Amino acid sequence: MKVILRLLQISLLLVSGVTQASETMVKNVVVNKVSTEKYNFSVTLEHADKSWDHYANVWQVETTTGEVLAKRILQHPHINEQPFTRSLSAVVIEGDIKEVVIVAGCTVDGINSNKFAVTLP
Repeated sequence: MKVILRLLQISLLLVSGVTQASETMVKNVVVNKVSTEKYNFSVTLEHADKSWDHYANVWQVETTTGEVLAKRILQHPHINEQPFTRSLSAVVIEGDIKEVVIVAGCTVDGINSNKFAVTLP
């Protein structure tokens, strides 16, 4: 019986750890071409912001190979505004790049593994 109770306790701890972890999710991206090599991005994020110590604090535009082209730093939590949208203007994307990915992160977990692919207009 003790073994069963201990296994139940461990299971509950594992489940509670999973439910507390939350990646910053990119929900939507709108991109507009403003000149030959410049684009404006509006990115909608969702994250279980909890406090000034744990909130979505960054999203970035990357090539499909992981090169960071631009980064938007978020300065404060959005506890009561979920999901939320923030923009970045005049992002220079040179050459023949046709697709980029948007990734996001938080103050606790850093950049997460979710990638949102975007075809450039």
